[in-house]
Amino acid sequence: MATTSGVYPCYENQFKVGAAGSSTLNTIADMESFSVSFDDGVEEWTPFESEGWVRRLKTAKGVTISVSGKRNAGDTGNDFIAGLAFKNGRDAEVDFEWNFPDGTKVKFTNAVVSISALGSSDSTAVAPLEFDIMSNGKPTVTTSSGSGSGT
Repeated sequence: MATTSGVYPCYENQFKVGAAGSSTLNTIADMESFSVSFDDGVEEWTPFESEGWVRRLKTAKGVTISVSGKRNAGDTGNDFIAGLAFKNGRDAEVDFEWNFPDGTKVKFTNAVVSISALGSSDSTAVAPLEFDIMSNGKPTVTTSSGSGSGT
């Protein structure tokens, strides 16, 4: 994907998924929307010298990416995610990559997958596939300039 500057449509964000520790990651067909929440742990304390003003320090961080779309049987990435629906423990961990339009890549190693909808809806609806990707440790962030760092 070419590097984008300025405003851009959300579909230019791309996701890839694969088995934990695999060098092969695949796109997930027919996904329609995603949302991202950052879960920050903030420690608070109020020392005497602050005269009642709270002091704070961010001490933890997590990311959850909620993705929803359609179940596409036969697509490698879609089949891979759907196949995790009945798995637990380390079997429900994946490597997941989020590619931004500006060229930045965020790779989550051993991310936890939680399936929330798989193939169930009204009789005339297209079968859904909805899931959360939850960070499991520090991701690797590679900026569009090519430098890698943790978040």
